[in-house]
Amino acid sequence: MPILRFLRLKRTSMVVTRFAPSPTGHLHIGGLRTALFNYLWARKNGGKFYLRIEDTDSKRNCQEASEAILKAFEWVGLDFDGEIVYQSQRLKVYQEHIQRLLDQGKAYYCYMDKQELEALREAQRARGETPRYDRRYRDFKGTPPHNQPVVRIKAPLSGAICFDDGIKGAVAVQAKELDDFIIARADGTPTYNFVVSVDDALMGINVVIRGDDHLSNTPKQLILYEALGFTPPKFYHVPMIFNEYGHKLSKRDGAMGVMDYKALGYLKEALLNFLVRLGWSYGDQEIFGLAEMTNLFNPDDLNSAPSCFSLHKLDWLNTHYIKESPTDRLKTLLKDFGCNPLEKLPPFKQEVLLQALKARCATLKQMALSIQEILTPPSTYELNKLKNLEGACKALEPLTFHPDLFSSPESLEDFLHAFMQEHGLKSAALMLPLRLALLGKAGGIGLKDALFILGDQESQKRLKAFLVVVGADKIH
Repeated sequence: MPILRFLRLKRTSMVVTRFAPSPTGHLHIGGLRTALFNYLWARKNGGKFYLRIEDTDSKRNCQEASEAILKAFEWVGLDFDGEIVYQSQRLKVYQEHIQRLLDQGKAYYCYMDKQELEALREAQRARGETPRYDRRYRDFKGTPPHNQPVVRIKAPLSGAICFDDGIKGAVAVQAKELDDFIIARADGTPTYNFVVSVDDALMGINVVIRGDDHLSNTPKQLILYEALGFTPPKFYHVPMIFNEYGHKLSKRDGAMGVMDYKALGYLKEALLNFLVRLGWSYGDQEIFGLAEMTNLFNPDDLNSAPSCFSLHKLDWLNTHYIKESPTDRLKTLLKDFGCNPLEKLPPFKQEVLLQALKARCATLKQMALSIQEILTPPSTYELNKLKNLEGACKALEPLTFHPDLFSSPESLEDFLHAFMQEHGLKSAALMLPLRLALLGKAGGIGLKDALFILGDQESQKRLKAFLVVVGADKIH
């Protein structure tokens, strides 16, 4: 029984990979993970990483989606080699290879129309058989019908198509499970598996890392490699990303476009770090910069089990990278979130504010919102946090701020401690009501930082406004 084997063919020494999205929607994180794995392996080995846009389906293609893919690559910093390859510009190349297969008797015209094919399948289903084309035109020598034919490949009639997947291990598909599949439609346009096989071969792609939803395409592509006389690549089929309940990702779980994550305030370093850990690990290490990923990554270490998307993990990583970011960079990034109040502060106060928020914010969007809240006088107060409103008012009434106290957050902290000692107050008796007066809520940045950022006049103004709202004059 003949067996098609594809592992003994010689390969070039340079690693050449690619990412080949279809522009039918925005680039999602699963696609970015695939691109990242291919990018890392090529860069680690000093090889080539190409970007190919698979846009032969004119009915589903979207120019906006193509542009979004490029924007996502630009944002995360995955550079690619050479020019972008657009399949829509290569139809002549595909047609030449289809004709070559026809001339060599490895492919043939099939004149079976859709109605005949559906009738055949209905009859097969009625007999309890798996519906498939019956190869009736495989060796047809008669007068062809007048309908426009498709082109089908002559697939093996017996044996198996075998290959060694870098993640799945040995894979074998019996020839009887495949039919003579179509490689060109009736209008002459080539099909997906054909153009992928031709392009990967002509571009010199020798490593293909992709989602395991493509696993069923691989035997067909290997048949085409054999027919065309091309050397196939090494395949790695990566398990899909599931949500925390083991189900397919939905938009609610994180299946959003890559640029949506930027709009939500995630840093590119955090997103790449998060994605590389969805299917790959290096001991117990969690933090990886792009350079370290490149140095350590090997597709042979990819997991064979599906990965779990955890928004909590992504937030944790993003918090880490926000903390590690210089404040000048954060100022630049925050401009995308309309953080105009920040610019009204002098640079030294901007520094204190951003440093105070770094460890408290999971995203830039959250940081921008926090800045807005801090720099905007409160309109409501969490008075339910106070156990003794009258005592709070008594503690705050003697408090007066002078400009010379605001040289630094530390000088303000010393002043508050001295004030508490002078008036016999415990920390909670002063700090909580003062925090409510300044920020309107019990949580947030350190009180000394809040005072320093607001300054003496704004702090005194908010303190007076709070005492008026709570009716301090009516309590006594």
